[in-house]
Amino acid sequence: MASDLPEATVQNILDQESLKWVFVGGKGGVGKTTCSSILAICLASVRSSVLIISTDPAHNLSDAFQQRFTKSPTLVQGFSNLFAMEVDPTVETDDMAGPEGMDSLFSDLANAIPGIDEAMSFAEMLKLVQTMDYATIVFDTAPTGHTLRLLQFPATLEKGLSKLMSLKSRFGGLMNQACIQACMSRMFGIEDEFGEDALLGRLEGLKDVIEQVNRQFKDPDMTTFVCVCIPEFLSLYETERLVQELAKFEIDTHNIIINQVLYDDEDVESKLLRARMRMQQKYLDQFYMLYDDFNITKLPLLPEEVTGVEALKAFSHKFLTPYHPTTSRGNVEETERKVHTLRLQLKAAEEELERIKSG
Repeated sequence: MASDLPEATVQNILDQESLKWVFVGGKGGVGKTTCSSILAICLASVRSSVLIISTDPAHNLSDAFQQRFTKSPTLVQGFSNLFAMEVDPTVETDDMAGPEGMDSLFSDLANAIPGIDEAMSFAEMLKLVQTMDYATIVFDTAPTGHTLRLLQFPATLEKGLSKLMSLKSRFGGLMNQACIQACMSRMFGIEDEFGEDALLGRLEGLKDVIEQVNRQFKDPDMTTFVCVCIPEFLSLYETERLVQELAKFEIDTHNIIINQVLYDDEDVESKLLRARMRMQQKYLDQFYMLYDDFNITKLPLLPEEVTGVEALKAFSHKFLTPYHPTTSRGNVEETERKVHTLRLQLKAAEEELERIKSG
């Protein structure tokens, strides 16, 4: 029965006061940034402070809010408790420069460890976030594959540390204190000058922080993952893959946002739109069959982009109240209106036919 289904909104996330980390992810091009931005706005209305972080190399937060963001938290205009930052997970070759003869070493190190770019991004972000007291942190993540590697960060960090130590043993004196310091700075954001033992201690401390965060990620009271998708086959497939992988990582997920849904809220005469509606309905039915215990929020396809704080706020109510088209096929008044319109059209067509016959 419909009454037995979970609520079709994200209200459950707002009500879960213990949540510290909220990931928003899915296939590319489904509207993750818009959804994560609006979710952060909704959370800011019930939390003391919220930080939204983009870990997607193709940053769109600045476009969504129409405000320039950097790798440092910036207050979002129009809010007193919502902050945003964009972390660049890529490493430019110029940034890898070190002592003479070692320029390619750092690049080789980064390329030798899959996911190390996200790991460096995550390390930089965590180092900053851990010093601040945000009630909730929302991640606007990269497409699914990048996100899954991001969640493997603790293991990636451990592998990176092992690789670095093996390189130190291999190169011996060549990898001197300056090399180690440069690598720490570029890979893990450690810029202060320390002795070798102090550096290792600093890295162990960072690893402890990561392990603590990793434990929190696996705690459903503190972390959840919101899957964003559209009612199409590839997006359904990607969502199922994501849900399965999250289960392997022991990360809670019980919310799905289905974006860009076509509703028959007007007289739609286009055969193309009718065909798209039928196609979407087929996949919507599959979503409800596969995820009957999830909070599934459906959002309508809009004729315009949702950009700027005011537009994001205006659209946010659809996250908290199930969307209903302005008309319904089961509505008697609407059906009567359609019949009346058809009769007028028929009468006009008959009059036109008579004029043609009469020459």
